This record gives sequence, C-alpha cells and structure tokens, in this order.
Amino acid sequence: MEFAPFVDLLGGEGAEAWEILTESRSALDRGEDVIVLSIGDPDLETPTFVVDAAVDALRNGDTHYTELEGRGSLRSAIASKLSSSAGLQIEPDRVTVLAGTQNAFYSACRCLFGVGDEVIVLDPAYVTYEASIASTGAKQVRVEQPASNGFRPQIDAIQRAVTPATKGIVFSNPSNPTGVALRKKELEAIARLAVENDLWVVVDEVYGDLVFEGAHHSIVGMPGMLERTVTVSSVSKSYAMTGWRCGWAVGPIELGLHLRKMSLITLYGLPGFVMEAANVALREGVEEIETARAIYKARRDSVVEELAKATEMPLLIPEAGMFLMADVRAHDANANNFAWDLYRATGVSVLDAGAFGSTSKGWVRISYGLDEASLKEACLRIVNFTKS
Repeated sequence: MEFAPFVDLLGGEGAEAWEILTESRSALDRGEDVIVLSIGDPDLETPTFVVDAAVDALRNGDTHYTELEGRGSLRSAIASKLSSSAGLQIEPDRVTVLAGTQNAFYSACRCLFGVGDEVIVLDPAYVTYEASIASTGAKQVRVEQPASNGFRPQIDAIQRAVTPATKGIVFSNPSNPTGVALRKKELEAIARLAVENDLWVVVDEVYGDLVFEGAHHSIVGMPGMLERTVTVSSVSKSYAMTGWRCGWAVGPIELGLHLRKMSLITLYGLPGFVMEAANVALREGVEEIETARAIYKARRDSVVEELAKATEMPLLIPEAGMFLMADVRAHDANANNFAWDLYRATGVSVLDAGAFGSTSKGWVRISYGLDEASLKEACLRIVNFTKS
C-alpha cells in the first residue's frame, strides 16, 4: 500500500539530530545516569492557581465542545498581552486560539502560502518551519544570519532574496535556537521590506516573555504591519505549560475566519478547562513570568560561567529563552558526532544545532531548562569532555 506524497514533506533535513533526544529520554526512563539538555521543556511547575482553575472547570462540567475560535475572555487576554509588546491596540477578534504555537504556525502557513510561492526563512530557524511551509506547496528560501555576526539578521541579504514569487517572511523573535532577541531597528527594517514588497510576516514569539535585558518588541506594531503580520505564541514557555497545548495566532480578521475553518477540521476547538487555565495564567501570572525570567537569567549566567572553562568551545550568550549555543568545530566539524560522543562518554545530551539550518552547523544547542544542581553537573562533564 502506498501513502500520499504529503508524507514525504513531514520531515526535514535535520530530523536525525533529534534521535539523541529520543535515546536520552529513554535512558532516563530506565534510570540511567543521563542529563537531558536537548529539549526546551521547563522544569518549573505550572502555577498552582492555574492548575486549580482547570480542576475547578472540570468539576463544574467544562467538558463539552467549545467555540472554534476560542473563548472570548481568553481571546481578550491574548489581545491585551500582544497590545502591550506591540504598542498599539489589538482587538480580540484578531485572535484565534489553537493547540500551541506549532499548531498555530502550521495553520497560518496553510492559510497564507501555496504552490508557486516562495517564503523567506531566517536561518537558523526552528526545525518544524521547514515541513510546515513545505506542506503548503510553497518553497522556503533560507537567508543566513551568520554566526560571525552573532546570528543576527542581515537586512541586505533578506532584500536580495525577495523575488516576484516571494509571499512572506518567517522568523522567531526571540530566536530558537540562538536566543537572539531582535532589536527595534532590525524589526523596523524587516517591516519596511514587508511593506515595500507586499509580504506577509509570520513571527513566532513564544519566548517573548523571557527577554533578559530590555523590552520585547512585536513587529506587528511597526508602521504598515497590522494587516500583514501573523503573530503566533502560547502559554507553554512563560507559564511552564508545555503539555497544556494552548496557543494562538493573531492576525487580520479575515485570516481568523480561515483559521476557524482550520480548527473545525483539525481540532474542533480546544478543551474548555484548558482555556480557562490559560486565561487565568495570562490575567494573573505577571509575577510568575518575572520569577521565570529571573530563574532562566540566573541559569544562563551560571552555565556561561561554567562552560567558559571548556577548551576551545566559544559560546553565544543568549539574550532570551532557555538555550545557549556552543561552537564545537574545534573538536568535531560534525556537531551531531560531537553530541553523540559527548553523550556516550558523559551521559549529557545536547542537540546538534545544524538541525536548525546550515548557518548553525558546527554548533550545539544546550538547554538550561533544568535545576541548578543538574546544570552544574552537566557543565562539569562537558568541560571535562572537551579537555580529554
């Protein structure tokens, strides 16, 4: 029996890098001495008041079908949150609630891009962007953000990549895997390109609450961007709610009508109790965000200090998020080989950053989403490995 050609689009060039995550998690389940630094799943617990809201909703019978676009109160809370970082008023009817950032990103791509379109993707980029865009029939055009420039966007290179077939620009801000938070002037430059060339911009802001210094800026607030920007995000990282699968896409009202149809055929709406929990998190979780940001910043500083002791392993100090990039080319030009050698020798699992694009080949991505004691031990093992 044959499957549809669509299944060939579901992977990506970097898929094999994730095998180390599968293996290390299985080893952890077997009770082996491993430390998993290859995934961005916070070790923090979902706030108690958020869990209580879900439990209360369940006990009160909130177990039936819900609105396809999401509940009004939650949509208002999301609109208010984005309005703050955008610096302009975002109306709730621009918001569609979906099953996490990934589902929102995929759904938006399916509604915006099609066969014959080109989509500019800033490289490195989160691994699922490739398959999400390919599933639409569009062609992704990678534009490097060179390591030599701190993985920051090269506006001239983006401009050169625009052709008559270009339909949109895709990126994450802050970036996964690099932890780079785009400056206002960089966003303004991308916005000008989008306006001048009549392009969509799809931006993943899931790490927007975890910028360590300065403010997070949303490109939707730049001149001319309100009707051409789709902002996707979720409660996953900010509130330690990765498993709740509650995210959103915010864009033009007409796009919301299409996304509602996507929800109809893929989700039929999110569980009500999940939306109640997310609503409470957004409305009452300001202190929890501040706490999470402080924790990750302290962990970043500690990991940077410890890994600076490694032999010939330059680091990119992240400005946001829960990942740090390390250049391992002095040890092995193939970062996937380095990651496996490290794992087999020390039990520490890191991810080949080449999975995120050609620009980051030779680098590994290291998560600091674990407790301080585990991170200190992992860093010690990595440092000793580089000296062996």
